[in-house]
Amino acid sequence: MPERSSDGRRPWRERVLPYRLLVPVALVLGLAPLRPEPHLVEKLRMLFGGTLSRPIDIFDLVLHGTPAVLLMVRVAADLVARARRTA
Repeated sequence: MPERSSDGRRPWRERVLPYRLLVPVALVLGLAPLRPEPHLVEKLRMLFGGTLSRPIDIFDLVLHGTPAVLLMVRVAADLVARARRTA
């Protein structure tokens, strides 16, 4: 049975960050465009190479990376909640 808060509503992570929204958005923005190379991969390569300096490149990294970060936050929150329930 899904976890509920004291007022009977679903937890914040289910209301604000539903998987049915996060997963497709993270995949589409993370992999777009597929050719020649996804923007997220390109911008991360630039970041680690020290060449991420133009504002448009920084914006692209934020735009394409935010859904993946939010998905990781949701997964982590669910794992913590599951660990607390079983402890």
